[in-house]
Amino acid sequence: MSKLEDILQNEVAAEIAAIAAEAEAKAKAILEAAQAQAEALKANRQRALEAEHAAALRRAESAAELLVNQSRIAARGRVVEEVRAQALRALEELTGQPQFGEVLVKLAEEALSGMGGAEAVVVNPAHAPLLAEWAQSKGLELRTDPAIRNGVRLVAAGGRAFVENALSERLERAWDALSAKAVRAIWG
Repeated sequence: MSKLEDILQNEVAAEIAAIAAEAEAKAKAILEAAQAQAEALKANRQRALEAEHAAALRRAESAAELLVNQSRIAARGRVVEEVRAQALRALEELTGQPQFGEVLVKLAEEALSGMGGAEAVVVNPAHAPLLAEWAQSKGLELRTDPAIRNGVRLVAAGGRAFVENALSERLERAWDALSAKAVRAIWG
């Protein structure tokens, strides 16, 4: 019986070895598949992270560009407003210059040509002496109003209509065109 036992034992050992080899092969195949799947998942996640990073970077760059553009626009606005303020200051300073009397006469002449039948010319009290001779030569009453800063107001007969001609108002009327020129001159 020993031979039969040896044969059976050899067959069982061979069958066990075959089952073990098959199990080891299946385990190896499962492990390789799992590793391949893990690598694929890792690669997909890496691509997704890179895409998220690139999208976040684009959003950050876009937000930064927007902030820079807003800052530029705000800065330009401040510069243009400063130019406007300086122009208004220069006009105010002009009222203290010796040649302002000539400017005031020219403003009054322009206003008079735009109005028929004026009875009075109104100026700032500080400027009344500069326009007194001109008003008398035109037969107009000379009145004063502290609200008039750097120009004149001609009042029609009866006082119902008037024409005002002041440097600051002219600047205001022309400001849109002048500010566009200032922007081009400063920033090209």
